[in-house]
Amino acid sequence: MAVKLRLQRFGSKKRPFYRVVAADSRKPRDGRFIEVIGTYDSLQTPAVIKIDETKALAWLSTGAKPTDTVKSLFSKQGIMQKFHESKRNQ
Repeated sequence: MAVKLRLQRFGSKKRPFYRVVAADSRKPRDGRFIEVIGTYDSLQTPAVIKIDETKALAWLSTGAKPTDTVKSLFSKQGIMQKFHESKRNQ
């Protein structure tokens, strides 16, 4: 099973709100997921990003692949840098 870290869309029309989830890559975007990692609200100024760092690092270390958007969110929060440092130390 290939696990992806991706955004799941919530909210009404033209008012999107996203959850960052770990999901099977074969499932639809808003379908079943394994675990919620955080949230992302792009409508607020500045955008509100809340991510559970320990869950994100755990999924990355087990081989989950983030989508491009989730990877950029993780980079803004400093999670990708911590992940790469932890890989170097092993």
